[in-house]
This record gives sequence, structure tokens and C-alpha cells, in this order.
Amino acid sequence: MARTRVGIINVTGYTGVELARLLGQHPDVELVSVTGRSMAGKRLGQVFPHLSQLDLTITEELDSSVEFVFSALPHGESATRLAPLVGRGVAVVDLSADFRLKSAAVYAEWYGTAHPVPELLKEAAYGLPELNRTAITSARLVANPGCYPTSALLALAPAWREGLLDSDIVIDSKSGISGSGRSPSLDTSFCEVSEDVTAYALAGHRHLPEINQELTRLEPKITPRVCFVPHLVPMSRGILSTCYGKLNKKLTAEELRQRYVDFYWNEPFIKISQSPPHTRDTQGSNVCLIYPTIDERTSRLIVVSCLDNLVKGAAGQAIQNMNLMLGFRETAGLEAPALYP
Repeated sequence: MARTRVGIINVTGYTGVELARLLGQHPDVELVSVTGRSMAGKRLGQVFPHLSQLDLTITEELDSSVEFVFSALPHGESATRLAPLVGRGVAVVDLSADFRLKSAAVYAEWYGTAHPVPELLKEAAYGLPELNRTAITSARLVANPGCYPTSALLALAPAWREGLLDSDIVIDSKSGISGSGRSPSLDTSFCEVSEDVTAYALAGHRHLPEINQELTRLEPKITPRVCFVPHLVPMSRGILSTCYGKLNKKLTAEELRQRYVDFYWNEPFIKISQSPPHTRDTQGSNVCLIYPTIDERTSRLIVVSCLDNLVKGAAGQAIQNMNLMLGFRETAGLEAPALYP
């Protein structure tokens, strides 16, 4: 059977190159076209030697023969490039923030610009398969979630949907440097980040409205009041989120854990841990590890989740979405275990 012809817009960033790595070993697709303006004309293996087995030249525009497209462009640029493809019936997954928020006004508030194609916002499916699989399966445009919201929403969803929590939620997240992108920046240079941890965006991170939107969709009767504080830590990959909420029902830690096991019982990429997980346990894999427990002294829920921000937090989840959209086995191309050490 002929494999689906796939293209990547902007292969030269961390997310784009991770897409190429994973798609290059996917059994049901053929990666036939990759773009990147600054590197156009170069062989992919020249720019990324670890991908030299992929016989591709980076171009400015996609090959017209592609049947499925991933966009790894920044927000604002991505929607503009994808709109004509969607109009022609090409299925796409957007890894930017352009289609994650359903409200054009909220998008403008948090991203500082009017949405380029607001008429497509209602059509876009939010691409968190564990919580929105049915919509993804029938979509032609999927908005890949942010890496922080993926970790936080997967951690909170079982307790939030079952009404176990009050509205006040605290999310403390820590991310590796690759989450800031590949463009050079003083703030993410080695000497600035080595042996250092810092909080940022305390006045409000752009992923906050995305978290609020999806919690509200999970349980419309409760308005979430989320305090979200991200931190930058000196590692290449990984996100660890610790989420806190006041329980409004009496549960033991084991009863809570069983609720999580039952909620995610058939999810191939969610593992409920027996102990607090480490980010290294997810490196290179599409797995999200979750550890729910209870602080008995305060009747407070504590849920720790961790994932690889470039895989389950970006490229791997995008491919998981593609698998659902095209009717492939959901785990196809994503079954490699985490790296160790």
C-alpha cells in the first residue's frame, strides 16, 4: 500500500527536526518535503548530520505532491501559511499557538496581534488525544497543544473532570532550554542558564488561557482559577509540572491513584507512576508519566507529571494526532522507549 506523502514547514527548529527524526522511521508515511528559509538549498543531512539517512533537500516551499502537512512555524506566520492548504483540503497539524484558542479576541490579547484567519478557529480540533480523540479523528486541522498545557492538563484532567477539586489550581512547571526554541538568545546561552534556575512570566504566560480553556471544556460548571508559574532549568529536554488543588471530597491516596488508573486505563502513552517521576524517564519518548497523591495534612491534591517537551510536548504528539486523522495505528512511529542514561 502506498505511504502517505508528508511535508514539514520549517524543519530547522527543534520541533521541526524532531518531527523529521520521528517521521523518518514511521511505517505508514514518507517524508518527501521539508522547508526552511535560512537553509534552503542545503541537504538535510548537511544541517543535521544525525538525519543524513533522509535523502532530502531543504526548500523554500513545500512540494505540491504532499498529502499531509506539519507546520513548525512561529505563531502568526503559521496560520497564514496553512490557510491555503486547508482550503485545498490538505490535512494539517499546526504546532504553533495559532489555532489552540477558540476566541480570536483572547488570541489577540495574549499574542499581541489580530488572528490572521479567525474563520478557521472554530474548525480546528484541540490536539490532546487523551481528552479530545473523537474530534481529532474527524478533523482536517488540528492545533497541537503547548508543551506546558499538555503536562498540566494530563495531570489535572481525571480529578477536574470528576469534580474532585475546588476552582483554585496552582501549576508549577519546569522546562528544559529547548522549549525556548533554537534561535540564539542571551537569556538561553550556556553561561546564562548553567547552574541556574529561574521563574519567568509571573504576570501571565501565554499558555495560561489555553489551560483555562481546556479545563472549562472538561467541566463547564466550574470556572478555573489557575496560578501558573513556569521555570527554566539547565537541561536540554523535559518538562516537570507539579499541580496543586484543594480536594472537596474525602479520598485516600490509593483511592485517588485508582481514579487516575481507571481514567487512563486504555491510553498507550500515559503511565501512572508508583513514585514521583523523573524527566529523564521520558527523554526521547512520547510517554507522559503521572504521579497523583494527597497531602493528608491539608487535604490537598498533588499531581506530578513529566514528559519530553519535544516529543509528547510537540513533535510526538503531532504525529499521534496525524495517526488518528489518517486512520493509522495511534502508536505508529512512536513506540521507542525513553533513552537511558
